[in-house]
Amino acid sequence: MTEVNRVDGGLIDRTRPMRFRFDGKEMTGYQGDTLASALLANGVRLMGRSFKYHRPRGPLTAGSEEPNALVELREGARKEPNTRATTAELFDGLVAQSQNRWPSLAFDALAINDGLAPLFAAGFYYKTFMWPASFWEKLYEPIIRRAAGLGSLSLKDDPDEYDKGFLHCDVLVIGGGPAGLAAALRAGEAGARVILADEDFVIGGRLNAETYEVGGGAGHAWAAEAAGKLAAMPNVRVMPRTTILGAFDHGVYGALERVSDHLPVPPDGKPRQMLWRIYAQRSILAAGATERPVVFDNNDRPGIMLASAMRAYVNRWGAAPARRVAVFTNNDDGHRTAADLAARGVTVAAVIDTRENAPSGTGYEVISGAYVTDTAGRRGLSSIEVRTPDGGSRRIECGALGVSGGWNPNVHLTCHQRGRPTWDESLHAFVPGGTLPPGMSVAGAASGAFSTHAALRSGAEIAGTVLEGLGRRVPAPDLPEAEDAPVNIAPFWVVEGANRAWVDQQNDVTAKDVRLAHQENFVSVEHLKRYTTLGMATDQGKTSNMAGLAIMAQVAGKNIADVGTTMFRPPYTPTAIGAFAGRSRGKDFRPVRKTPSHKWAEEQGAPFVEVGMWLRAQYFPQPGETQWRQSVDREALAVRNSVGICDVTTLGKVDVQGADAAEFLNRIYANGFAKLAVGKTRYGLMLREDGIAMDDGTAARLAEDHFVVTTTTANAVPVYRHMEFVRQCLYPDMDVQLISTTEAWAQFAVAGPNSRKLLQKIVDPDFDLSNEGFPFMACGEVTVCGGLRARLFRISFSGELAFEIAVPTRYGDALVRRLMQAGEEFGAVPYGTEALGVLRIEKGHAAGSELNGTITAHNLGMGKMVSKKKDSIGSTLSEREGLNTPDALKLVGLKALDAGSPVPAGAHLMTRGSAVDAAHDQGYVTSACYSPNLGCHIGLAFLKSGDERTGERVRLVSPLTGIDHEVEVVSPHFVDPEGGRLRA
Repeated sequence: MTEVNRVDGGLIDRTRPMRFRFDGKEMTGYQGDTLASALLANGVRLMGRSFKYHRPRGPLTAGSEEPNALVELREGARKEPNTRATTAELFDGLVAQSQNRWPSLAFDALAINDGLAPLFAAGFYYKTFMWPASFWEKLYEPIIRRAAGLGSLSLKDDPDEYDKGFLHCDVLVIGGGPAGLAAALRAGEAGARVILADEDFVIGGRLNAETYEVGGGAGHAWAAEAAGKLAAMPNVRVMPRTTILGAFDHGVYGALERVSDHLPVPPDGKPRQMLWRIYAQRSILAAGATERPVVFDNNDRPGIMLASAMRAYVNRWGAAPARRVAVFTNNDDGHRTAADLAARGVTVAAVIDTRENAPSGTGYEVISGAYVTDTAGRRGLSSIEVRTPDGGSRRIECGALGVSGGWNPNVHLTCHQRGRPTWDESLHAFVPGGTLPPGMSVAGAASGAFSTHAALRSGAEIAGTVLEGLGRRVPAPDLPEAEDAPVNIAPFWVVEGANRAWVDQQNDVTAKDVRLAHQENFVSVEHLKRYTTLGMATDQGKTSNMAGLAIMAQVAGKNIADVGTTMFRPPYTPTAIGAFAGRSRGKDFRPVRKTPSHKWAEEQGAPFVEVGMWLRAQYFPQPGETQWRQSVDREALAVRNSVGICDVTTLGKVDVQGADAAEFLNRIYANGFAKLAVGKTRYGLMLREDGIAMDDGTAARLAEDHFVVTTTTANAVPVYRHMEFVRQCLYPDMDVQLISTTEAWAQFAVAGPNSRKLLQKIVDPDFDLSNEGFPFMACGEVTVCGGLRARLFRISFSGELAFEIAVPTRYGDALVRRLMQAGEEFGAVPYGTEALGVLRIEKGHAAGSELNGTITAHNLGMGKMVSKKKDSIGSTLSEREGLNTPDALKLVGLKALDAGSPVPAGAHLMTRGSAVDAAHDQGYVTSACYSPNLGCHIGLAFLKSGDERTGERVRLVSPLTGIDHEVEVVSPHFVDPEGGRLRA
């Protein structure tokens, strides 16, 4: 196949030919081509099939708004479905496949759906599959699942890397057309930090697709010169191939940079795509406008495209969609396309203009006051039917038809924070409304300034206003001369009587579907969208929404402005999930965090378990121990009888500082913290706003304005996020600052009767660790091992005399080795998470299994901790009647009646003699273990009125595991309920 439709000119590099394959056929293009332009140059108009009816489709546009020309790129693991041929850069050796067809693009068996179209009208899925119900799983769902989707996945691991990054600027300019370039030049010359981002691989926007002169030379040459000036400025970053995906809170913009998509394989060390988070003080949206089509019968055949796209293919890429074309327009822009094509040697059969006073053409016929009613051609356009002003019909042969129905400003990013566009009667289009994302201004065609001169002036003036707002004085702009033609349009949306006229070409929504939606009372634009799927395709309705709104307005007897628009949401264009994931894939999807003692624990042969995001040692086996329980029992007994050491670095740690730190914690925690003395630690219960227990931990007051808060391992991130929300949103006027220091401090629990003696060997002698000098719940800053700064807390999770000692993380490995060395004379043992669990269950401490998102302070037996003397988050809602019923679940201990009877977590509790069903459920077991200190299995459970049932025997059942026996209800404090040991 030769380049039968390649014409002279364009911005492609004809000295660099490139070979590529499409559906197995070898073809040739040039550096600078897109896949779509190269295919058109090779005479290929048919590039895909529509979603529902599998109708033949070719490119409608030349940009990212393309709904039809979706293809699969590359092969093997790098295969990428649903890629727009109109934006895919051609590279040597590119392999592309059409999709959504079987067995071939030319002959698609599922095109039979087109003949069955009356069965698939709007809302058919709501009406068709309701009866009989038994058919759903066996017939309907398998058929729908097989037909759903467009491209196919390779089902192999993506070999490429994706990454994320952060950028900061004074001014973010979105769009590299004339308005964006003018704005970036003025801001850059004023010394502001500027980022210019454009989704195209060549900066210049429509200047690259037009024959206009700017400053006395070619528009594309001026754009290239301007881009070069910007790239040379040290304060400006020019980012082609970068799409701004969304406008988010606080001046944050998401941007996707296609770093290596234009290459066969990313270079070593380079990602395929980069997701940037851009922080901008101000932004200027110069995203341009999108031409809109006109709706008429069979307006979707390959070869029918937007007139501006046809002009772009000829002027930028030297590719004509056919050798004989026609243009259908309601404005002067269509005539520009005809003139440009004729100048390149393309035969223009006719320009059909709906206006009776249409301008005359040079070298082609103009039919005024006429419109296209139908088209012909099986796999591509062959002719059009034209209704002439006298009511007659005329057939015109052509291989392509350019359609121009006017232009829509690209307002999408202006609406990402619930802004609504407003109707401009002079443009017959929606323009940005008054509510924009904070810091955003709009320039150029995106604001309705459609001429080149108006775009340049708009960009420069908006930049000046933005710079003044940033405190920068700027000179008046020196703008180049450019065309300044007025907008001359007579609105024309749909040919009267058209039914099989395509509004949303990707989702096969017709004018008839829109009318049917109104007939069936789906009259709001939101309902229209969902009932017909109009605008729900991957192009987000960029080429279809306006026509749909116009038809709805027509049948409703309203103006388009009264019908309104649906919301626009990020991302602006489809974005690979891989880009959002970045490096968070494979082993990096859930990064492993290792405790400071991890290497030492490995040396001891400890197995590890994931706890939150951490790997923690489960237990430390000794020679002769053949079963894990032997190791765990030994460790738990050693802590009770002498001393044990456990790495508790994984506990969340939050530094809270500021003059209002105490009052802040007073509102965060249900119990009081305002009067906590310096050098003391207090246990705290944190509630959610709905009164449910969120987390428990401690807060140690190191100074009047300095606290260290600890959280459970699993809730370290959620609690810190909650605290930040409270600080920023609920109490923004408080003088308080937060920072997570979980990874900054290595922390070890030293527990057992000999824990004080062990610590006295490593804590420097200046510090008194006696019971009088450092009592229970004391805290302070100390030094260890001859001057190393440390923090010491006398708190106990085991119920024994215990301390927690923290040093900077880099000293954690050395500290555990020193502790074990110092503890040799006491028979000190390391203990892991299993023994830790045994010790805390024996003492009745609630943990993650109990704080399961449904439990209140009342359930935990801590109702009195929720202070009535102060306000705190969740305290009011914790008093709801439904949460405080007389028979509420209460935390209890369960003890097996004989040593061999298990008490499994998850088992349910029943009254003896009752039926085993949900109606008779009395509660459930949350945590369980074998207690070597008690010589039997024990557990913690929530039992109805449990605090009044101590000594009662209840039935423990686990039907799934065949367990059914009695257990005794006891206090959850199995060991030392009076607390004498921990205060020793």
